[in-house]
Amino acid sequence: MIRSEKEIQDPGEIDAILQSAAVCRIAMCEGDRPYIVPVTFAVRNSRLYFHCAKSGKKIDMLKANASVCFEVDIPGELVRGQTACVWGMKYRSVIGFGQAYFIEKAGEKKKALDLLMKKYSGKESFVYADDALDKVLVVGVRIEKMSGKTAR
Repeated sequence: MIRSEKEIQDPGEIDAILQSAAVCRIAMCEGDRPYIVPVTFAVRNSRLYFHCAKSGKKIDMLKANASVCFEVDIPGELVRGQTACVWGMKYRSVIGFGQAYFIEKAGEKKKALDLLMKKYSGKESFVYADDALDKVLVVGVRIEKMSGKTAR
């Protein structure tokens, strides 16, 4: 990181950003064409989870190339200045890299979906109809590297 004073080195602070951010952007690549999508997500034990339909561009790309980059942020406020070059934005963000994989087994899907539901609802336990579990694809990402950045 070029501006080391902005680097977040505390793993607890990085985890707090991951737990409180509402949206994760997943970046993939197909040949020389990047593609990025926003998803709801949850993170636990160096794994990031999201769910989606069983088919589509994102799935085709992940099958061809499992390498992903992800980004989450907690926006702050606009910092106004007297001149253009001193304007900015307060924020906290995390960028990471990893390998995506598809979760096929119903029990593992349920555990990942429980993490997602707990994050957004605050509740602990959920019931999923078998046909609903069959229709959804849950994607995990083995996080290989992450870094945090802040502008306060």
